[in-house]
Amino acid sequence: MIKITDLEKYYSTEEVRTIALNGLSFKVKEGEFVAVMGPSGCGKSTLLNILGLLDEPDGGSFLFNGIEVAGFNERKRSNLRKHNIGFVFQSFNLIDELTVFENVELPLIYTGVKSADRKERVNEVLERMQIMHRRKHFPQQLSGGQQQRVAIARAVINRPKLILADEPTGNLDSSNGNEVMELLTELNDAGTTIVMVTHSEHDAKYSHRIIRMLDGQKVTENVLADFKGI
Repeated sequence: MIKITDLEKYYSTEEVRTIALNGLSFKVKEGEFVAVMGPSGCGKSTLLNILGLLDEPDGGSFLFNGIEVAGFNERKRSNLRKHNIGFVFQSFNLIDELTVFENVELPLIYTGVKSADRKERVNEVLERMQIMHRRKHFPQQLSGGQQQRVAIARAVINRPKLILADEPTGNLDSSNGNEVMELLTELNDAGTTIVMVTHSEHDAKYSHRIIRMLDGQKVTENVLADFKGI
């Protein structure tokens, strides 16, 4: 699904040029669960932004489902992103003024799904995430664990091929964190590819493979579970 080769990303000011990604290369197979680890500033978030088509690299190749997307403009990146990628963030990124139902429904509105179909799909995913009883509540009325369930529901509502998770348990206690990791594992078992950035060795053990980064490069790769693909 993902193949990046010699990926480079720089951030420049008048006085200094910072290398965020320095010739990074790796692959992610369809249906795989990959954890990316490394110290702060090693390029993990930059990598996730590029994989999520929120940013573009300054050099190298990025193949998504066999399509070279490294040179895509914002319109092309946005269109590909809306139909293929779901995001789960540490800070949940829910809209406070919208109910649980409305937060989860929003991506369907952006992709032009009709009202009746939206209602059916939102109800289905809220049941799946065991948050249906909170559908009329607002984010501020939910616990951290419940908010992350809503965020995951929103991430999967368009049935993406890929979920990108950025420290998905970072704001949760251990019990809620474990529940979120079990949810991600269930989604992966159902065929969704997951790339997760994390500082947590505990969370990383849910993955098939751990890629460790330093100074914008891959330094080690550990296989935790046999993955034969789907």
